[in-house]
Amino acid sequence: MSPLVKKLNGIVLAQLVWCAGLHAEAEKPNVVFIFADDMSYETIHAAGMLDIDTPNLDTLVERGASFTHAYNMGAWGGAVCAASRSMLNSGRFVWQAQGGVKSGVQEKRMWSQRMQDAGYQTYMTGKWHVPGAEAEDLFNVAQHVRGGMPKQTEAGYNRPKSPEDYETGWKPWETKYGGFWEGGTHWSEIVANDSLDYLAAAAQDDKPFFMYLAFNASHDPRQSPKEYIDRYPLERIKLPENFLPQYPYADKICGLNLRDEKLMPYPRTEYAVKIHRQEYFAIITHMDNQIGRILEALEKTGKADNTYIVFTADHGLSVGHHGLCGKQNMYDHSVRVPFLVVGPDVKPGIKIDAPIYLQDAMATSLELAGAPADGIDFKSLLPLLRGESDEHYPEIYGAYMNRQRMITKGDWKFVSYPTANVERLFNLKKDPNEMNDLAANPEYAAKLKQLREALTTLCLDLDDPLTKPSKAGDKRNKKSKNAAH
Repeated sequence: MSPLVKKLNGIVLAQLVWCAGLHAEAEKPNVVFIFADDMSYETIHAAGMLDIDTPNLDTLVERGASFTHAYNMGAWGGAVCAASRSMLNSGRFVWQAQGGVKSGVQEKRMWSQRMQDAGYQTYMTGKWHVPGAEAEDLFNVAQHVRGGMPKQTEAGYNRPKSPEDYETGWKPWETKYGGFWEGGTHWSEIVANDSLDYLAAAAQDDKPFFMYLAFNASHDPRQSPKEYIDRYPLERIKLPENFLPQYPYADKICGLNLRDEKLMPYPRTEYAVKIHRQEYFAIITHMDNQIGRILEALEKTGKADNTYIVFTADHGLSVGHHGLCGKQNMYDHSVRVPFLVVGPDVKPGIKIDAPIYLQDAMATSLELAGAPADGIDFKSLLPLLRGESDEHYPEIYGAYMNRQRMITKGDWKFVSYPTANVERLFNLKKDPNEMNDLAANPEYAAKLKQLREALTTLCLDLDDPLTKPSKAGDKRNKKSKNAAH
């Protein structure tokens, strides 16, 4: 073979390798991660639990997989979202994420950094709130980054005391209170506007994209246009079955003066709870409308068929369940979230009951991207989505500061309140609203002991600060501000 032929063959081979590389890059799926704030698992109409309007999220339920038992692992302070988002973006379990974000950024091990290394264009808009990291430094493009919650005003607390108080007080559609209205355009609409602009640009780019779209909704101040409030007259709102005027251990497990709990008057009344749930449902429906705009824009790019969509929330919310208002508790309404996945090989309309953590979204996207998952504590969901496995975590752990611990295992949930010296036991299959505490029932003494020991083992495995002789958790918790952003 002549030198010229060898040279030509070498050029052709190099071109084939180069083209194959381009093809492989083009074949990588896009990932659109849509993240809500303070949204309980029950608040999607298609879940069949509440009378709420979420047509676009219902469409995702129909098109893909619904994980029915997705949990947040816990929090080291009142701002549960900060812990949840730190875990999500670092891939570390709760107590490791608390101090591991900065090192993750420095070592380029955060979610967006890993996706960039895998060849993705990364984009972020909306709520960030990951202490120790700046979104602008981690994404190729970051717009309208919100550090935390929209500003609440004094008028938004301890309300409404009565219909008369409501008539003269704070209204969710009145822009004078700022909050979601600060800047002139509702923040949920800004997330959608930003997303539409980016998708229009991405349609012209062959590079795969990772979008991190973080709504502040449905966090308080729960504000939305009046037309959305009007969709939920109070006669349409049902009082939660597990409603209480006041939770008996509230002062010990989270504090009566916790910011979230002060939003609603004590004792809780049917009227106040219905008003708060009205505003909760309205801002979710308004967000759903914005999600619909994003989904429509994605279709227009021509890339939807090669795109995975993940929708979830950072944690749930009580809004009247058990006499609580916030998310700083271990009940399912606060630790469980919706979790939906739509994608090229995801079977439409399936439900997956295996318990997961919402932070599994990161590991899942890394596997889709062909990116390494070294140092990641959470697990990819692809084996569940592809029917290769029906098991994931043998039990679910939950924690709040040094005040609450939880283990959910099978049909059972065990909750410990260390600072109150109280234990609670629930059979979730027979008692999904967690109203019948079996801890004092001698019939279940063996089950109580079994779960107590399982929780102790889990705490040790997860390096829980409560297992430390130095009580480092107590010192750390004293530094935590009594805030919830």
